[in-house]
Amino acid sequence: MREAYNYSDNSRYFGEWNDEGQRHGKGRLEFSDGSTYDGEFENGLFCGYGILEMKDESRYEGQFYNGKFHGTGIFRRADGTQFEGQFKEGKVWGSGLMTFADGSHGLPRNEGYFEGTMLVRREKCLEVLKRANDSAEKALNIVNDF
Repeated sequence: MREAYNYSDNSRYFGEWNDEGQRHGKGRLEFSDGSTYDGEFENGLFCGYGILEMKDESRYEGQFYNGKFHGTGIFRRADGTQFEGQFKEGKVWGSGLMTFADGSHGLPRNEGYFEGTMLVRREKCLEVLKRANDSAEKALNIVNDF
């Protein structure tokens, strides 16, 4: 069932609920600061595929778990810098590719295994890049179907 709910902090949710009254299924959460999340929820938290747009115009498209970026996806900062790859508990963590605002990847190329913002090991990661783009596409499809 899709119902709108206004929270006391002026955020608003429109979407599906579980029997315990938690956001569950597909929905849209509009935060009081202007940020939005569109996608899947599980027991009140972002979980599955979704798109988070922050008030500074940064954007993440991909997988979420337990309310955080987790799995594969694409994070685009407002300045045009982008990371495609793996995320863990809300942070860049795993294989991926950094692209700067000018479209370059740095010299040498910033592709490999990252821990946070640090490139730990340079290596090709074509399969992870494909999965990240597939996750972003699935998130877009879920939002468009909602």
